Amino acid sequence: MTNGERNAKLLERLIQFAQKTSVLCQKLPRTAVNQRIIDQVVGSSDSMAANYAEACEAESADDFIHKIGIVRKEARETRVHLRILYSTNQTFRTEIVVLGKESVEYIKIFTTIYRNFKIGKKVNL
Repeated sequence: MTNGERNAKLLERLIQFAQKTSVLCQKLPRTAVNQRIIDQVVGSSDSMAANYAEACEAESADDFIHKIGIVRKEARETRVHLRILYSTNQTFRTEIVVLGKESVEYIKIFTTIYRNFKIGKKVNL
């Protein structure tokens, strides 16, 4: 598999994650608390995909590192929002846990990529 194919595969996973997050959020009750968190989690989950797409088109190694760092931050933010939704939406906990575990996978993936590029190792994406 080429780097371009790996990039496309990971981008597709991120897009699907954002879609699953959005679908879940459409099911949640529209309380004042939920609405605030829903806006945040939808924004951070789709930002992961958008920023990864930008990272794949980075103009330099420094630009790539910066953009991957943003993806990692958005993944962490998504995880926090999902934890809050978990505590306030008992009916949807199973779905929230699945997305939470996936967000942790992304945190690990992008932390590894970030660290390896930061220390000057080449990573095959």
